[in-house]
Amino acid sequence: MLEQPIYALTDPVRLHELVAGHGWATLVSATGRGGPVVSHLPVIPDPEPDEGGDGGGGDLTIVGHLARADAELHELGAHDVVVIVEGPGGYVSPSSYRAGPYVPTWNFVVAHLHGRPTVLEGAAGYRVLERTVEHFEADRPEPWRLDTVADYAREIAPYTTAFRLRPSRVVGKHKLSQDKPYEVARRVVEALEDGGPHGNPALAAAMRRVLVPGD
Repeated sequence: MLEQPIYALTDPVRLHELVAGHGWATLVSATGRGGPVVSHLPVIPDPEPDEGGDGGGGDLTIVGHLARADAELHELGAHDVVVIVEGPGGYVSPSSYRAGPYVPTWNFVVAHLHGRPTVLEGAAGYRVLERTVEHFEADRPEPWRLDTVADYAREIAPYTTAFRLRPSRVVGKHKLSQDKPYEVARRVVEALEDGGPHGNPALAAAMRRVLVPGD
């Protein structure tokens, strides 16, 4: 990914929020067996600070799980990987700028977490499954718990592989029209909020967090 200082996302709190709020991630491994291996899987911020993460904005340690067969294809734990977490993103039409000349672009928020995962087995791996369910159920009035089907869950758990990744390198990027004059970027936000074919309230909200009057 092209790294540009103007778009760099380095605030650990914002990065933590990105991972916590957009848990469907992409895992990429280079195994040397004929090309990269790519899988999609849920990840969450590590909720257990005594096992490698502080659970707060200053630590991007994550835990996740995938099918054991997928993990074997990745040779998980034997190679460095990249976990890609994508936040809001969408097309921006030049008609939104009402200035120019400009061309179409794509605004987005993303983080690449590089490092070598640690495979978690037995009770540690099962805890990842429990914590993952708790994370995604947290906003429900009556959260569902894995122990609701404890016998079945423990029967199928061995067919999954859990892991922890404490990144050795994090590259975050939020390309949100920071290169445009404030008034122009504000028009993009308004267009995204107004709906229509390219309406995107989540992307508009992300832009409002970074745009500063007078830029």
